[in-house]
Amino acid sequence: MELTVEIPDDLADRMSASGGDLSRRALEALALEEFKAGRITKPELRRLLGFGTRYRLDGFLKSHDLYEEYTLEDFERDRDALKQLGF
Repeated sequence: MELTVEIPDDLADRMSASGGDLSRRALEALALEEFKAGRITKPELRRLLGFGTRYRLDGFLKSHDLYEEYTLEDFERDRDALKQLGF
């Protein structure tokens, strides 16, 4: 699907002046909002943004202050696994 957004020229010029590809910034902003709203998954976000690795996606999410939730149950499961490994 191709999506076209109309932006007045004067605003587009100012928005583009800060550098970067305005189309890419719009795609990233839309994709990020859809992910935060729970309408797309992490693998879908990665695919949509064309990131080849999970590491690159994690960097993108961290740069936008989005971190995976780490619960007490996650911690306890990790602690138990480390105990089983002798750590």
